[in-house]
Amino acid sequence: MGLMVSTLLKLAALLILLGLTNASPDKFNFGHCEKIVKRWASSAVNQEAKADAHTLRDLLFFLHVPRTGGRTYFHCFLKKLYSNSQECPRSYDKLRFDPSKAKCRLLVNHDDYSMMSKLPDERTSVVTILRNPVDRVFSTYEFSVERDARRRNGPIEVEGNDPYDMEEMVMPLHDYINDPIARDIIHNGATFQVAGLTNNSYFTDAHEVRHCIMQYKELGDYALAVAKKRLDNMLYVGLTEEHRESATMFANVVGAQVISQLKSTKPGAATAAAEETSEQSTILDPEPDDGQSQNTTSEQENGISTPGNAETGKGNMTVNKLMGAYESCISTLRKSQSRRRVTSLKHIAPANFTKEARLHVSAAVLREIKSLNSLDLELYEYAQEIFAKQHSLSNQKLLTTESFGGIISSSYSITPWNLVLLASPLILLVLFIFAFVRARRTSKIKI
Repeated sequence: MGLMVSTLLKLAALLILLGLTNASPDKFNFGHCEKIVKRWASSAVNQEAKADAHTLRDLLFFLHVPRTGGRTYFHCFLKKLYSNSQECPRSYDKLRFDPSKAKCRLLVNHDDYSMMSKLPDERTSVVTILRNPVDRVFSTYEFSVERDARRRNGPIEVEGNDPYDMEEMVMPLHDYINDPIARDIIHNGATFQVAGLTNNSYFTDAHEVRHCIMQYKELGDYALAVAKKRLDNMLYVGLTEEHRESATMFANVVGAQVISQLKSTKPGAATAAAEETSEQSTILDPEPDDGQSQNTTSEQENGISTPGNAETGKGNMTVNKLMGAYESCISTLRKSQSRRRVTSLKHIAPANFTKEARLHVSAAVLREIKSLNSLDLELYEYAQEIFAKQHSLSNQKLLTTESFGGIISSSYSITPWNLVLLASPLILLVLFIFAFVRARRTSKIKI
């Protein structure tokens, strides 16, 4: 069966569930659960007071929610801005991540918000991207099928052409969404990740809080409130569906501040950092904006390499150059992903994953997906509101800058004649003052 998690994650999840199952029944009654969830939520919200969340700090933490296209931002934006030496070591692998490296400037991983307990909170800015929860579930399922197809040696005899119901090969979608692993890891995954309540959370009592929220649906509002508060305090919140607008805003909000911040560093350090970036980075997963690839695929399996980041650290990067590099990079990633997808799915033809195929999924299954992801749906709606505000503010700043620059460039271009026009008021003022002073002196002499 095409499941989306490694054996290690499965084992961890089962052990946690086993431990909770064997606990005393009285321990998880509603009264007890409500008490510990409220205590956690109160403590979490009280820690969220930030003076200026929209100003980039020393360390940028990209909280990567799976299946949102975050790897595209990592490789096509952040790898263009930060050198290898500035990236926190092994940041995509929490089991080996070393938070003691205080000099690093960029951390990108699939960890949850509890990672902040290991980071200098007052010096860390957080960014993330969210996606429509229904599409995220579809994407996760589709990759599990695609991955299984890619790992098989030959074509598979598939009856019918419904890619979401291929019992000959993989668990059908309607069974998949009710699988214990899916319920534990996928559903409401964005809310739990932003709230810091995944199975890998660093927070004390996180597993108990998580279990209570999953057992009593009404307690989910507390996790949702914490997640919303954390989105409020992030430097940037993007949306997978608003791809172009999100990318432009990321460049103008995050990219511009990173460029300014790195230019203020010592020239010698910047040059040394630039020399390190000549090596190509390994793509673990080039998630395009449609999120159709997996978060743990190796470069060898994908057959993809990353475009170089020659501008990094040299001090000559600009927002316009960053957007140009992004467009080139994402074009390369999309082509590579498309080739891989065609190669993988030819094994299960005629079934194929398309936007049209999703439209044929039954209304009952869609309702169940929405019900299982009710917290994520609310969080996504809230993220849309934040994005709209950020987008409006970003556009206003951009228009102000462009208007001012346009007036200067069009009306006062640097030519001898324009210099005369610019200086005319000042010249007239000087002549007037000179004439006035001279007149007064003449008057005194006559007296």
